[in-house]
Amino acid sequence: MQNIRNIAIIAHVDHGKTTLVDKMLLAGNLFRENQNAGELILDNNDLERERGITILSKNVSINYKGYKINIIDTPGHADFGGEVERVLNMADGCLLLVDAFEGPMPQTRFVLQKAIQMGLKPVVVINKVDKPNCRPDEVQEMVFDLMFNLDATEDQLDFPTVYGSAKQGWMSLDWNEPTDNICAVLDTIIEHIPAPETIEGPAQMLITSLDFSSYVGRIAIGRVHRGELREGMDIALCKKDGSVVKQRIKELHVFEGMGRKRVERVSSGDICALVGIEGFEIGDTVADIENPEPLPRIAIDEPTMSMTFTINDSPFFGRDGKYVTSRHIGDRLIKELDRNLALRVTKADHEDVWTVYGRGVLHLSVLIETMRREGYELQVGQPQVIVKEIDGVKCEPVELLTINVPDEYSSKMIDMVTRRKGDLVSMSTQNDRVHMEFNIPSRGIIGLRNNVLTASAGEAIMAHRFLEYQPWKGDIERRTNGSLIAMESGTAYAYAIDKLQDRGRFFIFPQEEVYAGQVVGENAKDNDIVVNVTKSKKLTNMRASGADDKARIIPPVVFSLEEALEYIKGDEYVEVTPHHLRLRKIILDELERKRANK
Repeated sequence: MQNIRNIAIIAHVDHGKTTLVDKMLLAGNLFRENQNAGELILDNNDLERERGITILSKNVSINYKGYKINIIDTPGHADFGGEVERVLNMADGCLLLVDAFEGPMPQTRFVLQKAIQMGLKPVVVINKVDKPNCRPDEVQEMVFDLMFNLDATEDQLDFPTVYGSAKQGWMSLDWNEPTDNICAVLDTIIEHIPAPETIEGPAQMLITSLDFSSYVGRIAIGRVHRGELREGMDIALCKKDGSVVKQRIKELHVFEGMGRKRVERVSSGDICALVGIEGFEIGDTVADIENPEPLPRIAIDEPTMSMTFTINDSPFFGRDGKYVTSRHIGDRLIKELDRNLALRVTKADHEDVWTVYGRGVLHLSVLIETMRREGYELQVGQPQVIVKEIDGVKCEPVELLTINVPDEYSSKMIDMVTRRKGDLVSMSTQNDRVHMEFNIPSRGIIGLRNNVLTASAGEAIMAHRFLEYQPWKGDIERRTNGSLIAMESGTAYAYAIDKLQDRGRFFIFPQEEVYAGQVVGENAKDNDIVVNVTKSKKLTNMRASGADDKARIIPPVVFSLEEALEYIKGDEYVEVTPHHLRLRKIILDELERKRANK
């Protein structure tokens, strides 16, 4: 049994978790040769790099002073909570990473709470102490208070703290004494995180994660709980319905650096990947064939939001996408279920319409964005929250929302959130910024971020996480402005847009192609109006009596995918193609729309 440490890394979005792991890999002398300066190794998919967030949890390992440290990187967003809980099952301790200025944030709390309930031993790393106006000592006390509030045991509260800057590549036990390496963290992990217990007996392993390879299919990943697994060994797979299926392990891999290494045997306490097991689900147990005992299953949080996916049937379909048919989209959604645990998909019987359930707008928009980059065209409806009936009462999901803004904007924020049925729970002031916590229905959060950023001149820091189901709070007024809808298909002219600018703001550029029924702008009033943006200036050989004014056009509003999803109304779709995002009415024809509204 080699000396193993299994550790999960917990941090809020953007506190430097992935950067720290990259520096730890360098400390283990891996990749010294081929590492480009400044390139992150862990966030290796394009979306993760662009947004700077971790979406999929990953496993890496470091060899340091004769110890093997397995590091499990967890996503920080509560929307990817399905990833978090099963990942923590593999760890014996956790590394809590906190920004030296912001302190612990609500989504750190979400993962930390799960880790403390599982009895993991924490090591705290206070990162970014090189920032101006940072406050490491206060932050350290805030972390202690947070753990105390989460009912941590005395042993958990007696945590070691390491300070430093992952970006500059140093860590130290005293933040006033910078060093030139990050060995302080690795030494602290080896000293304080317990080694996994070696349990003798028949083999047992809980499948907590999975990988997919186009050569060998699905690969089961988990931590060996008891006994040892060998290559070519016959095992029993204990499934959810209680049945037991005989299978054989074809290959056995352990994690080494960023890759995997094939081995003969793996003993209890180490994390490994099994090739050749079929028909398994997350939470199934791989057990001894003679004496199959299942381990307790992991419960995964239920989805809280749903969206309609359908084929693209607009006049412009098939112009930029490769995959446009319902079969393509259906197959792609089914394939996504293989990896994405918190997702559910149901299909309507007669039409090419799927309802996709997820943990929040971000969770679903990452799926849509990935599909669009692969060349799919589809249309997506307005996000809806999932309503449940509990003891005969209609209930909806409620979230804990935290907003941190400069003092002068606090009253605006409270006004905005309470209009959306939010209740102020606590409010505290520190250094001319106000920190507020609200309980707000998930419905109220859809579309809130834009308004909050606009009202606070971009200063607000906003985060939210799912709390519980509570009785229905009543109607919430959503976007009140109507839409400007294109009357006919054609090219939009600057001349026409210029004459219509007093009607509202536009979403299209001059010379863009539009079709009848497309939403080209937002009306300043609350009703929808149909406008003609394809009208060009008629040229005659007569002189105009007035001077010909140049068309002066206000730059259009350009939506990101999340903003578009949060913006649309119930009778609108977002049309997503590899190169365009368009908003449209579900019923394109104006007369048909009027009939339907009657």
